[in-house]
Amino acid sequence: MERSNEQKIVILGAGQAAGTAVVTLRQMGHAGPITLVGDEDAPPYQRPPLSKAYFKGELPEARLYVKPEGYYGDQNVTMKLGESAVSLDRAAKTVTLSGGEVLPYDKLIIATGSRPRVIPVAGADLDGVMVLRTLADVDKLQPLATEGKRLVVVGAGYIGLEAAAVARQIGLKVTVLEAMDRVLARVTSPVISEFYQDIHRDAGVDVRLNARMKGFVGDDGQLSGVEMEDGEVIPADIVLVGIGILPNQELAEQAGLTCENGINTDEQSRTSDPDIYAVGDCANRVIVQYGHRGRLESVHNAIETAKIAAASICGKPGPALDAPWFWSDQYDLKLQTAGLLTGFDQAVVRGDMSTRKFSVWYLKDGTFLALDSVNMPGEFMAAKRLVGKNAKLDADALKDPATDLKTMIVEALA
Repeated sequence: MERSNEQKIVILGAGQAAGTAVVTLRQMGHAGPITLVGDEDAPPYQRPPLSKAYFKGELPEARLYVKPEGYYGDQNVTMKLGESAVSLDRAAKTVTLSGGEVLPYDKLIIATGSRPRVIPVAGADLDGVMVLRTLADVDKLQPLATEGKRLVVVGAGYIGLEAAAVARQIGLKVTVLEAMDRVLARVTSPVISEFYQDIHRDAGVDVRLNARMKGFVGDDGQLSGVEMEDGEVIPADIVLVGIGILPNQELAEQAGLTCENGINTDEQSRTSDPDIYAVGDCANRVIVQYGHRGRLESVHNAIETAKIAAASICGKPGPALDAPWFWSDQYDLKLQTAGLLTGFDQAVVRGDMSTRKFSVWYLKDGTFLALDSVNMPGEFMAAKRLVGKNAKLDADALKDPATDLKTMIVEALA
């Protein structure tokens, strides 16, 4: 049964998930008032290009926007930017904003995203110590990141390595400090890690693994270096800290919603309150392809959960569920991941890594789990079809370049 399309909807957050929710609600015929609350001054925008094309100066700000600024006015969406929600009263169905305004809602969508982890060391408050999460972060970083400057990146995850690649391309001297024994350790396998370590080192990045940092040092409040536990001080004009993110779930917790590394939701993106939904980075969702819960930090997740929530509110069928996917651009390399590789016992390399075009297929007991592809978009798209299908693949045939991949996948899905 189609539900009322006149309900008051409030959306907390102004990232890709929030913007997608607005667009989908209107596309599905919701005619009621929509109010979007975001603590930044910009309308909903995409974050992934911030550490890539936007940092490099190749993409104007307007190209980041989910929709042009004028769209929201045309669609009768009230935008409250530069504000945040400070309390949620589920019984009264109201949200109180930082400016004191109280917003009533019939349905609430929490799309508050995530925030960078704070590094608990001395000197973290020095000028020059930065994170890269928002437009404002990059706008502050860009004028400082000029040729010859010394950048130290703390953390070798996607964002840290993407920023390191851009910094080298525009002429900075770059050091990457990673506390673990390989880069990208939380998101990929040793095979891919070693490849990217070599790529960055060949590009002139000083990649240091098992790095033990003591803190940041400076003069008169201005950063001058990074002090290591062995006493070495690495000179630095800029430090970029990228040691992971935390879900913004505090508002939901305070309101008594069930949270567990994010705000728990069901397969309709509903929280433990049926009139409240959570989408994007802050949501802990059911990952149906793998039969467990989890929190996904990706464009795919932001878009998909937002569409699911909007469909549920409008009483319409939800979107077809896609396999979890991720990507990272570094130098001339596009790393694309299909699926979740946790628990694999075999990593099968297909192609010649020296050509910078290859893929790594992850199996467990011969069953396909996930894939990493480097500059092989066709294999990425093919592998997405296999995610969650319990497809058996022969490792020897997979690594043989003579094996027709399309035929192999068709047979595995039969």
